[in-house]
Amino acid sequence: MPQEFSHRVVAIVTEESNPFEMGVTTELFGLRRPELNRPWYDFTLCSATPAVRMNLGMFTLTDVPGLEAADTADTLIVPARPNTRVPTNPSIIAAIHRAAARGARLVSFCTGALALAEAGVLDGHRATTHWQWAPEFAARFPAVRWEPDVLFVDEGDVLTAAGSAASLDLGLHLIHRDHGAEVVNAVSRRLVFTGHRDGGQQQFIARPVPTVPDTSLAPVLAWALAHLDEPLTVADLAAHASTSPATLHRKFRAELGTTPLAWLTTERVTLACRLIERGELRLDRVASASGFGTAANLRLQLRRHTGLSPSAYRRRFGPAA
Repeated sequence: MPQEFSHRVVAIVTEESNPFEMGVTTELFGLRRPELNRPWYDFTLCSATPAVRMNLGMFTLTDVPGLEAADTADTLIVPARPNTRVPTNPSIIAAIHRAAARGARLVSFCTGALALAEAGVLDGHRATTHWQWAPEFAARFPAVRWEPDVLFVDEGDVLTAAGSAASLDLGLHLIHRDHGAEVVNAVSRRLVFTGHRDGGQQQFIARPVPTVPDTSLAPVLAWALAHLDEPLTVADLAAHASTSPATLHRKFRAELGTTPLAWLTTERVTLACRLIERGELRLDRVASASGFGTAANLRLQLRRHTGLSPSAYRRRFGPAA
């Protein structure tokens, strides 16, 4: 049986909260996932009032647990709302202060960064929000280091996401932090959503094989993934695709937005990470199975792509973590 994973996620909803962000939190952290064969998060909503009228009066939530539930959260997700000129309910600000004081993980989606900024927990930290409100928030909260050109920002115990859809990116990032790359890939496949989108910052999420619009590349990608332990070159890929290296390079640029060598290296890193996450301790075995050849080359590529050494990656995402 898998080891018990005890982590309580609480999402605050308030008057005029956006249904989308609430739906994301429910889907990612509240939905049972028996296919993973492991305990999932303990999830609940809470509010300052037992009935909450959502944005535009689309529907009203009733019998919502009170804010005392926020005091039990390991991860507290604050509400996002379209009217950024209305101050956050003082009782919610107080709940954020209590959560911060006991070391809970604080998360905002889209304009939810406003609640964290009003509570002062973003002061001196990097943060992001939807680009539409970035200038306003920067003017109102100059002590926050706003980064409007990223999908999300991870500052350890304080994490912020950009627009509504970026809440999926940050939510998957949290699952990756808590459970590792293999689990987050399984969840993203269930969502029919990519496990990683480029966002202008280094993010430790293993990327699934990208969708290939032109199926002419699909066979060579599948063949390469089955032979990652071999010393493949771009010429080998081109030969298997029955084309020239230059033509293969153009196809990769057009269909995947990258080069054959960069794609191959990324897939090798992904495989190496999965082997480490599954408990392989011998770096020479990981290097051989992922096609990097030597432990020294593995260390170089893993640090270049994730910012972590193999030992640091193992501590963070390995079975013991």
